[in-house]
Amino acid sequence: MTRSALSAAAALAILPAIAAPNAALAQSDSSQISAIPYADLADLATAAPMVVVVKVKKAVELDKDRTGPVREGWTRAYVEAETERLLAGNSPIGGKIKYLADVKLDSRGRMPNFKKSTMVLFARPVAGRPGEIQLVAPDGQVPIGLVGEERLRGLLQQTLSADAAPEVTGVRDALHTPGNLAGEGETQIFLETADGEPASIAVLTRPGQPPRWGLSLGELVNPDAGPPAPNTLAWYRLACALPQQLPASAQIATDPAMRAAAARDYALVVRQLGACGRQRVF
Repeated sequence: MTRSALSAAAALAILPAIAAPNAALAQSDSSQISAIPYADLADLATAAPMVVVVKVKKAVELDKDRTGPVREGWTRAYVEAETERLLAGNSPIGGKIKYLADVKLDSRGRMPNFKKSTMVLFARPVAGRPGEIQLVAPDGQVPIGLVGEERLRGLLQQTLSADAAPEVTGVRDALHTPGNLAGEGETQIFLETADGEPASIAVLTRPGQPPRWGLSLGELVNPDAGPPAPNTLAWYRLACALPQQLPASAQIATDPAMRAAAARDYALVVRQLGACGRQRVF
């Protein structure tokens, strides 16, 4: 058996709980992007029970015949790192951790050298093994310079807030109610959420004024609520989840004019939210 094969066998023997193909890493090319989009960061952060900053101390490429399927253009590595700080999570974690990771090959078809790099890991703990973790996605390891620690801390703080915006899964109901004056009206859009927490959008139209809309969290619609600021958790929950057009099944009114008004106001919301901006390929 070759030396590299022995290394692979030893690594897989040490880490049986994290040898699944999903325990992977994407090494971003910092020469091409300066920071990952907020939506990509939020996808990773909201899926990770544990977010930790580490310094890579060792990365050994494993033989392809001993690692199982690996994505074309990638290779699998056994990684050892030192824990620098835990940003999120309450599971015990060792000062030194190890994991398997898939790494994108460089232009020469080789695994890039990321030893001594500072990385942010979006991961889950391995039960009973505080010295091991499993990444939550193939791109679950990101160079800290592409994350922005202050931006990440702000996002994590929002996710832990008591009034955090829930995960939006769709639009439940939408109804436009005309006002007493010509050009006056209100559209209420009630959202479906993953945990059943109430969330709604109200769009107000007044004569001679631009339409105004806001997001309300809770049972009551807050008439003074405004739209969420871009690149916040609430913005992400809407911009990356709402369908581009109001589903016909969500329309409560039967009057064509009221349905058209609701669809118009919904389109305004989607337009002002802007594009989600995801760039992840996994």
